[in-house]
Amino acid sequence: MPKIANITTYSLRAQVPNPFFFAQPGIVTHRSSTVVEIELDDGRVGYGEALCNGHQPGEIAAATIESSLTPLLIGRDPLQTEVLFEECYNRTKDFGMKGAVVGAISAIDIALWDLKGQILGLPVHTLLGGAFRTSLAPYATGFYRAEGVQYPQALAEEATRHIEAGFQAMKVKIGFGIKSDLASIAAVREAVGEDIKIMADANHAYNAGSARTLVRELDAMGVHWLEEPISPEDVAGYKSLVDMGPSMLIAAGENEFSRHGFWPWVTSRAVDVLQPDLAAAGGFTGTQHIKTLALTAGLTLNPHVWGTAIGLMAAIHFLATIPPVPISRSGHEPMLEYDQSSHPFRRELIAEQPQMIDGRVQVPNRPGLGITVNKDILLRYSDRVTSK
Repeated sequence: MPKIANITTYSLRAQVPNPFFFAQPGIVTHRSSTVVEIELDDGRVGYGEALCNGHQPGEIAAATIESSLTPLLIGRDPLQTEVLFEECYNRTKDFGMKGAVVGAISAIDIALWDLKGQILGLPVHTLLGGAFRTSLAPYATGFYRAEGVQYPQALAEEATRHIEAGFQAMKVKIGFGIKSDLASIAAVREAVGEDIKIMADANHAYNAGSARTLVRELDAMGVHWLEEPISPEDVAGYKSLVDMGPSMLIAAGENEFSRHGFWPWVTSRAVDVLQPDLAAAGGFTGTQHIKTLALTAGLTLNPHVWGTAIGLMAAIHFLATIPPVPISRSGHEPMLEYDQSSHPFRRELIAEQPQMIDGRVQVPNRPGLGITVNKDILLRYSDRVTSK
């Protein structure tokens, strides 16, 4: 059986061609990520990603991998994904449990599943138990703001472009004041009509008191879900919004980590839709744990996706394995978040770009993640490369 021989981390950073902003302070001028490459002693290589959300630098997760996880993993059996996940989590528990440390574990875990699939000759979704679907309905994430642009007119124009590209659902960035947010959603709705699914993402711009007004108004406008209206620490505040009883779903989870972090959300039913990010919340192994919690509580699981092509392809595999909730003719089918914002090393990083046919993204059937990483792109955008 092959063993883990070498682990290389790449801290990626690239200037975006069009700087943008969202509800939180600051301008996004660069996109960052941490990519891990695990090489076996037989020469096979697997890749994973630690999500760098918002303004997060890639060096944090990279340092965790280099200093804490690599010494634990060298010489180990790559097929022992559950064992290695638990050992990595326990090794970092005293200084981790959330944030970039769990992101580092996520990158390792994704790479190990990629290798497991290559060794066994099967795609990751098959190893996870099988796919409920061979294609996914995507929704376009975008609608970020830029200086000197007229809003909400620009949002309506962007929505029209997404429709022309084949999207039947989209998520609009809000969090710029209740009046402005309502005008934004109204403009997008007018541009796309009543049959297109619209979600709204406030990036935790409000507290529970002000969010109540947003919930009432957006519910009346037919928004499908309201994402992260308030701070991710305020589980009780989310529960109060759910208890208002809107038809619109309340969604959150991109800033939560591992089954331990999601436990209070699930047991209190603080949201309708859980949104762990595979490249942040625990990789395939950790997000499988979260999926079990969600399904046990009858909650919808619809992972967040905002990383490189590696994270995107990992999410496609995982989304294929999520059953409708509930399993019925009217059960909720998970949608793929397909980021349309500037991301210089997403489209260039792998040879196999997701295929969108008739408005749906196809689930790959190649072994592992089914990707061929362009090492030249990794090196071009790397601020730091460490191999051990």
